[in-house]
Amino acid sequence: MVTPLLSVRDVAKTFTMHLRDGAVLPVVLGVGFEVHAGECVVLGGPSGAGKSSLLKMVYGNYGVDAGQILLQHRGQPTDLATASPRVVLELRRDTIGYVSQFLRTVPRVTTLDVIAEPLRSRGVGREEAQTRARALLSQLNLPEQLWSLPPATFSGGEQQRVNIARGFVTDHPVLLLDEPTASLDAGNRAVVVEMIAEKKRAGAALLGIFHDEEVRAAVADRIVDVTAFAPRRAA
Repeated sequence: MVTPLLSVRDVAKTFTMHLRDGAVLPVVLGVGFEVHAGECVVLGGPSGAGKSSLLKMVYGNYGVDAGQILLQHRGQPTDLATASPRVVLELRRDTIGYVSQFLRTVPRVTTLDVIAEPLRSRGVGREEAQTRARALLSQLNLPEQLWSLPPATFSGGEQQRVNIARGFVTDHPVLLLDEPTASLDAGNRAVVVEMIAEKKRAGAALLGIFHDEEVRAAVADRIVDVTAFAPRRAA
């Protein structure tokens, strides 16, 4: 049996509403699925079903109440749900990447350096890292005159292309995608669909959220319906 690169096992999550007298809000219960090399699994379900929360748990931004999130890291399964902060940072550097909906960067850092940084943190030389960054920016049709500018003042679609390039520039075995095409025009959505296909051909395991039905149909090998893991609420 082929070992999945990502395995989510019986995961549960609740939020405690401290501003509402400690009310407990259940999010998901008993979530289980796997993502193998070369496939893209999509989290499905309506807004509020827990898709984004689940993606953030897989990346280690949210804690896990119960269950395991196993990543194949350097040939061994590592449980992100119980990993120390040091190990989580190591996993993010070497094993699991993330394309979010929002660009967060250090002020005054150029777009080229923003995209090259994940490679530099993994020991890639500056020239090679910037060469790979330039190739992605060209592929994503971001005008060259913007490359030397900080992306904070870019339009939403331009910032999202910077986000995508930063997430795709490395060869992380596992890549999380949170609405990567939400701010893009049709031409650049098609570019991202092809970039996802390239990652799959290279053997990456991708887990994503896509509200655009055409994009979802183009990239999804399987859809995990998150509503199937909705906790039962008292009547």
